[in-house]
Amino acid sequence: MLKVIEVLAESEQSWEDAANQAIAKASRSIHGIKSIYIKDFEAKVEDNRITRYRINAKITFELD
Repeated sequence: MLKVIEVLAESEQSWEDAANQAIAKASRSIHGIKSIYIKDFEAKVEDNRITRYRINAKITFELD
């Protein structure tokens, strides 16, 4: 059986780094992660520069 949770994550580096951070943090409390689906991308802009990359993602994992 699989379960899906929705998470928000951000990074100062990239959207890919934000996704990796989401997986790293989720794996601290859940295991058996099977996939991540990036639902939305967003960026915070200051002084005409992207300062934070944000994602809204769904993480699928296996239940024990």
